[in-house]
Amino acid sequence: MQFASLGAKLILSARNKEELERVKRNIISKHPDSKVEVLPMDLSSDEESLKEVVHSAESLFSSAGIDYMMHNAAFERPKRGALEETEEGLKATFHVNVFGTITLTRLLAPFMLDRGMGHFVVMSSAAGKVPTPGQALYSASKHALNGYFASLRSELCTKGIKVTVVCPGPIETPVSSGATSSSQRHSSESNEKRVSVERCAELTIIAATHGLKEAWISYQPVLAVMYVVQYMPTIGCWLMDKVGAKRVDAAAKKGNAYSWNLLFGGKKSA
Repeated sequence: MQFASLGAKLILSARNKEELERVKRNIISKHPDSKVEVLPMDLSSDEESLKEVVHSAESLFSSAGIDYMMHNAAFERPKRGALEETEEGLKATFHVNVFGTITLTRLLAPFMLDRGMGHFVVMSSAAGKVPTPGQALYSASKHALNGYFASLRSELCTKGIKVTVVCPGPIETPVSSGATSSSQRHSSESNEKRVSVERCAELTIIAATHGLKEAWISYQPVLAVMYVVQYMPTIGCWLMDKVGAKRVDAAAKKGNAYSWNLLFGGKKSA
């Protein structure tokens, strides 16, 4: 919606075509001059299917090509201990969060290189910057994204390709049908202070259009933890070790998994 207000031509992609059409109608109702195309896509599908999607996207708008690729897809399991995760959960998480995202990037990047310009904006997570007890698989997938796109940036920055990695903390996203992310099921953790989805989108666009390599978006205590882990890693990891078991316990009880009380409160319950 915010890109449309800036005059961008939009290609909307996700699995649910009906939802995409609904979003398109909403955009056009508020911005009647907007140019919006719907291109359904399943990021967990095979490479040939993704290749067809990329070629279709490149051919839209008189073959103008893609200037910005917003990687926003994510699959997140309910919070649980690392040893409680299953092979099914591992594959589901990495197919969407890592393999599909990297494959789509690898297929689209050559078109950007031919034009000498392009920008990948990657919605990662605070979980990709710090230890995240109770979300080991999700955290691992986001660390993988951060590593891949930081490396890609270094390889292609002299060829006109830019990369902005955005690492949000808890975001106040609306609950929708078929949502798989625990960040969308916030009613059980109502004491959390979450950044609104509109503000997150605004700051993401600001970061990308100003060429930032990385942006962190969150309220406290998540932002403070990110800074401590980044700049004082020994202290940061010590703090996360104190929080670890308590956070898994809080998640199991549908409590607040982002509270200062995890650090300063009592011991983990038996």
